[in-house]
Amino acid sequence: VQLQASGGGLVQGGGSLRLSCAASGSIFGIDGMGWYRQAPGKQRELVASITRGSSTNYEDSVKGRFTISRDDAKNTVYLQMNSLKPEDTAVYYCNMRIINTPRSLGRIYWGQGTQVTVSS
Repeated sequence: VQLQASGGGLVQGGGSLRLSCAASGSIFGIDGMGWYRQAPGKQRELVASITRGSSTNYEDSVKGRFTISRDDAKNTVYLQMNSLKPEDTAVYYCNMRIINTPRSLGRIYWGQGTQVTVSS
């Protein structure tokens, strides 16, 4: 299984970006999905998550600005980021709990990371 993240880039403050993360390989189903970020010198933190039933959870600083969504037909998770701030600058990582076989409990897979840079 591989996760391929895309959509990062350089944007001015107040701008928007949409991140995508697509899973490929031996996939029976996908449970939870999430986006994390890691800024220089800081620990990786959860930004947003979405359950199989599409319940969502957001880190406080992004509430009202970011929206996580999923397309199970495409094995893809998205992160729409609006009203971006310089403090959102980080490498963004996606992860998914992927179930490989009908009897599997699933395991966590990570994408390779995509850089988001917000200028002031």
